[in-house]
Amino acid sequence: MTYIGAEVIVSPLGETAEENWLALSDDQSGITLVEDVGYNQENIYLSKILSLSGQNRFHQLVVKALSEIQQQIDPQVFGSKKTLVILSSTKGALYSNVTDQFESCVSAIVQQFGLANQPVVISNACISGVLAINTAGNFIREKIYDNVIVVGCDIISDFVLYGFQCLFAISNQPCVPFDTTRNGITLGEGCGAVVVSASKEIFHKQPLQLLTGTSANDANHISGPSRTGEGLFRSVTKTLQMNKVDKGEIDFVSAHGTATVYNDEMEAIAFDRAELSHIPLNSFKGYFGHTLGAAGVIETAASMQMIRNATLLKSKGFAKPGTSKLINVIEKNEVKSLQTILKTASGFGGGNASLMIRNL
Repeated sequence: MTYIGAEVIVSPLGETAEENWLALSDDQSGITLVEDVGYNQENIYLSKILSLSGQNRFHQLVVKALSEIQQQIDPQVFGSKKTLVILSSTKGALYSNVTDQFESCVSAIVQQFGLANQPVVISNACISGVLAINTAGNFIREKIYDNVIVVGCDIISDFVLYGFQCLFAISNQPCVPFDTTRNGITLGEGCGAVVVSASKEIFHKQPLQLLTGTSANDANHISGPSRTGEGLFRSVTKTLQMNKVDKGEIDFVSAHGTATVYNDEMEAIAFDRAELSHIPLNSFKGYFGHTLGAAGVIETAASMQMIRNATLLKSKGFAKPGTSKLINVIEKNEVKSLQTILKTASGFGGGNASLMIRNL
């Protein structure tokens, strides 16, 4: 069995998974209107950690997450030769180093935390976080490592913000995934972390089970999602088949849900094709914004908190269905025992990934 636990979330809503959970369950959002940040000094809605400052904001977040992880597991895990750290991100510290946006952070955490192995960086657009957790699960299954610490981190930079503005993809309101009024993403920044392990004993708190998933690339377009949901459909179908899980066993779907017209439509079509459209579903983007390469880890950690607290969280901002295929978007929080959840992610370049978490 592969275990997953010690989840951490650092966001505008808090610096631990528990702090974030209290904010989420209280219907709080990290999204605020930030003045003069756009390419033409527009005011733009962002989910930004205002307490972070200086030129090493990316590094600060990664260190916060790893320090919190250290408090939740056997302290000997960090220095073990059988432990690997995987860092998932789209742009890293691009604002300070355009030639290698990861090297300085990676070198620093090796020294600071006494890591025995050089960390691996996974940067595959917005599926990076889910892909990193799946990679960790594969390493554990093949007995290459005993423990893998997955950290997903991204920050808001001018490069990223201006790029999405050029694509006309930034919303003029806090994003509303799957809603009929959606008109684009709200960028967010944050850091999430989880520990994937072959051992239940390294965790101070009861872990959950990771059902390692799969990825599929539909190669539809460099930035546009497939109109048929082919890649996401294939990934979800294969993840279910590989883990011998019947679709009827899924209690909740944590969707990617960016609130762009085309992404949400694609996901609705894919879930309909996979016969999952009746399963309760949300997007966490209305709370955290779109945290890019960190999203898969942050949203997996938030889903794990849902399991621990036996609560379905609503999809913030959703009021009226806005996709051609109806899906069961959660409209209000509900106390419910959750056994098995499905997490999905989609990204630029046609990438799609999925995984499952099960309560023990």
